[in-house]
Amino acid sequence: MKKTTLLINCPDKKGIIATVTNFILSKKGNTVYIEQHVDRELKEFFMRLECEFDQDEEKLARFKEAFNNNVAENYNMHWEMYDTEKKPKMAIFVSKYDHCLYDILSRHASGELKVKIPLIISNHNDLKPVAEAFHIPFKHIPVSKETKVEAEATQIALLKEHKIDFVVLARYMQILSSEFVNYFPHKIINIHHSFLPAFPGAKPYHSAYKRGVKIIGATSHYVTSDLDEGPIIEQEIVRVSHIHNVQDFILKGRDLEKIVLSRAIKHHIERKVLVYNNKTVIFS
Repeated sequence: MKKTTLLINCPDKKGIIATVTNFILSKKGNTVYIEQHVDRELKEFFMRLECEFDQDEEKLARFKEAFNNNVAENYNMHWEMYDTEKKPKMAIFVSKYDHCLYDILSRHASGELKVKIPLIISNHNDLKPVAEAFHIPFKHIPVSKETKVEAEATQIALLKEHKIDFVVLARYMQILSSEFVNYFPHKIINIHHSFLPAFPGAKPYHSAYKRGVKIIGATSHYVTSDLDEGPIIEQEIVRVSHIHNVQDFILKGRDLEKIVLSRAIKHHIERKVLVYNNKTVIFS
């Protein structure tokens, strides 16, 4: 059987669930899981549905065409259907921090992250040995103010060449241009500490320590042209107190960054995220 995931959002109306599931049944498909949400304020309907069909690709292509013509257009749906068993291709961007990279590659090696990683791109050579240890190609593309446009053009060419489905910024310490982001809308995942904008700069944990904060956290979000203001995918916090020093803050923060980023990647891989109005619906 061909396992697929169907993501839908559209204006809320009566009968959407029944119409979709009955249509799948009429095409000899089987719905095995369904979850839905209605935003009462926006009057918008969201649904994630897992179903099974015969392995015949031609039949599945005909189903998509018929679904669009007979269901989606009638409800003004935005919809996408994914092959559940197909592993998406993920590229990782890094700079010098290694904690997120090690975590992602370890989870991937253990089979926890069901993706293909064709390459790692970095503006420094520091983490090349990590990529080599996990047998993943490493591309060093230096970035400076003078070479940024050329560097991003090279990066985009590589991503296209490898048919990358989405990008993870695993503490990549460069701001992506709006032109770059527009090539991959809602397909670039970033991780940062949750102090922004209260504690910006190179040493946010030091600033937080001086202010005596009681909670530190991490946030993973999709990248948009508005810096650090993209739709949030995952967040987590941990409590700290006067007994912790700056190094404790940093270590706890890095642990959070690893956990939050891995969760965000999983949500994306499993097609559990719907973006709407710069917010996200995260299905369980």
